[in-house]
Amino acid sequence: MVWIGGGAFTMGSDHHYPEERPSRRASVSGFWIDRAPVTNRQFAAFVAATGHRTMAETPPNAADYPGALPEMLVAASLVFAPPAGAIDPRGPSSQWWSFVPGADWRHPTGPDSTIEGSEDHPVVHVALADVEAYAAWAGLSLPNEVEWEYAARGGLEGAEFAWGDALLVDGAHMANTWQGEFPHRNLALDGWERTSPVGSFPANGYGLVDMIGNVWEWTADWWSTPGAMRGSCCGASLQDKVKASADPADAARIARKVLKGGSHLCAPNYCRRYRPAARHAHPIDTSTSHVGFRCVRRP
Repeated sequence: MVWIGGGAFTMGSDHHYPEERPSRRASVSGFWIDRAPVTNRQFAAFVAATGHRTMAETPPNAADYPGALPEMLVAASLVFAPPAGAIDPRGPSSQWWSFVPGADWRHPTGPDSTIEGSEDHPVVHVALADVEAYAAWAGLSLPNEVEWEYAARGGLEGAEFAWGDALLVDGAHMANTWQGEFPHRNLALDGWERTSPVGSFPANGYGLVDMIGNVWEWTADWWSTPGAMRGSCCGASLQDKVKASADPADAARIARKVLKGGSHLCAPNYCRRYRPAARHAHPIDTSTSHVGFRCVRRP
C-alpha cells in the first residue's frame, strides 16, 4: 500500500457532467491505499481462505426480486458484448451489455472463459457484498469518494486527468480506455481491448497505478449529487442516504454506490469519465465485466 498524506484540494469539476458539479474544496486525513486494484490472484487467495461465493455465482432469491422472469433468477453477471455494427450510443445500454449465466470472476466473459494467464488483471464481476467481504478479511476498508479522488489526482491541483491536462502525453496513452467509436469499434491503440494487467500504464504522482481506466472502482459512499442532502446536513440518516441513492426509475429501488475512475469502455464519443472528478452510480447487487476495487487502511 501507499501512504497518502492528508490535505485539501478542489474536488469535482464544473466542465463535464452535471453530477460532478459544483467544484468545491474538500479535505482529507492521511491514509494508506492499495497501489493497484485488487487482482484475480489476490481475490483467489481470499476465496481459497474463506470459501466465499460471489453474488454472480449465487442464484438470486426470488423473494428479493418480485416479478422477475425465471430465466433471470440464475447465477449470472453482465458482460460487455460489442454490437456487430454502428449504433447510436445514446440508446439503451442493453445494446452492448449481455446478461450471461455462468459469467463470474473466474469466467470473465462467460462459462467457457478463464482467468488463466490473467492473474494480474483486476478482478471483475464483484458486487458490493463481495468487495466488502474481501476488505473485512484483509482488515481493510473501501475508500470514500473524497479519499479516492484525492489519491487519483496524484498531487495535481485542478488537472483534467491524473497526469495533467492532455489525454495523451507525447502521443502515448496513459490509461486503458477506449479508442475508436463506442460501442462497436475499439481500435485498441493502447494495446488492450478489455482489462489489462495492473501497472501496464504509468503511475500517477503518488505512485498509484490504474486509478484511471482499466476498471471502475467501488467506493464506500452512497450515491448522491453534490448538495443533494443540503439542508439536512448531519441530520441525514444512513437510511435516508441509502433510500436516496436508488434510481427513481428503478421499480426495485436498488440502492447505489459511487464508482470512480472510469474503465476500458470509456470513450470520447460516449463516456468521458476517465478523469479523477468523474463518478458513476452503480447498483449494489450488480456485477459486471468492467468494475473492480481497491482498499484503504486508515490510521
